[in-house]
Amino acid sequence: MTEMGRMSVDEYRDAEKQPLVVVLDHVRSLYNVGSVFRTSDAFRISGVCLCGITACPPHPEIHKTALGAEESVAWQHFAQTEDAVRQLREQGYRVLAVEQCEGSTLLQDFQRKPDERIAVVLGNEVKGVQQQVVDMCDGCLEIPQFGTKHSLNVSVTAGIVLWHLSSLA
Repeated sequence: MTEMGRMSVDEYRDAEKQPLVVVLDHVRSLYNVGSVFRTSDAFRISGVCLCGITACPPHPEIHKTALGAEESVAWQHFAQTEDAVRQLREQGYRVLAVEQCEGSTLLQDFQRKPDERIAVVLGNEVKGVQQQVVDMCDGCLEIPQFGTKHSLNVSVTAGIVLWHLSSLA
């Protein structure tokens, strides 16, 4: 860590964060949860909301992919994803589901206002973001795909979306 100039966990907690939050809507794989924590740490995201059946730290399977990021990245659990969305909107976040839907904005076409607070909702590995949650959001972002598959792993999606939104800040 020292040779690479990395922060300690305490330094990370005190550091300024991106005004970005990840909301995991019933993500069932603990490895995906851990990977989202690790990616969130890499881009210094403000926090992660773990909703519904999404597992919470501490857990060995989360730690296996998070590699300790579950200790540096702030997180909160919500029994219902809708409660997380409501709270984030009250805090001034623009909440966007990452989902393929009518009227979605392709990720590369998304325009972020300077200092805009953004929360992205990532859905269950099979069912995606719940429809009632999509309906509560301010819009949808979509990653264009050109092959035979019409979805990406949730942790891969998190990496693509967080990198892109971080680069717009």
